[in-house]
Amino acid sequence: MEKIMIVEDDIKIAKYLSSYIEKYGYQVNIAEDFDNILTTFREVEPKLLLLDINLPSYDGYYWCRQIRKESICPVIFISARTGEMDQVMALDNGGDDFITKPFHPDIVMAKIRSQLRRAYGEYAAKVEERVLMQEGLCLYPERLELQYEDEVTPLTKKESDIIESLLERYPRVAGRQDLLEKIWDDQTYVDENTLNVNITRVRKKFEELGIKHAVETVRGAGYRLRITWKEGKA
Repeated sequence: MEKIMIVEDDIKIAKYLSSYIEKYGYQVNIAEDFDNILTTFREVEPKLLLLDINLPSYDGYYWCRQIRKESICPVIFISARTGEMDQVMALDNGGDDFITKPFHPDIVMAKIRSQLRRAYGEYAAKVEERVLMQEGLCLYPERLELQYEDEVTPLTKKESDIIESLLERYPRVAGRQDLLEKIWDDQTYVDENTLNVNITRVRKKFEELGIKHAVETVRGAGYRLRITWKEGKA
């Protein structure tokens, strides 16, 4: 059963949409914590998102940008805003379609089915999964997994971003400022200590795969990947 997530602060509209969509066999989740939409999105893992623009704390444009950093899930904006610029901004901020209020539920369902077909069905582009490899070590950014031989360890998004930078820069140094920008989160301030903590976690992830001393500190510059598993120093 495909999951649809609704982010709408008017509970009457949210419940109306939910009950109508569920008639067509979809599982619907209505977001309740408008300060942590991204957290809910990760937990629900919806196939499609219906997103209002006017929301408490942060608007729909903001949340769409956050979601786009880690997902290509179709996003349909639903809003009472009818201006052309609002629709342009919705698309520019990562949206796939735009529905104005008041709306007819059949139109909403038609657009949902259309976007699901484009993303996952017969019209979906067949995109190969990204894999970054170095001497038998494999990073799967979309899966958030690091693999060496038969061992696999899960990663957080920040850990994956750091390892991706180290692999892409190898054998060069990944600068501290570049890494800070890579793991920057609009919701939190990222300082030097945050980077240090995440580097420590990355090293532990390598150790879980039996690899030691793979992340070298280059004083005054940043960090560099060392192929210790190939050198027999693991």
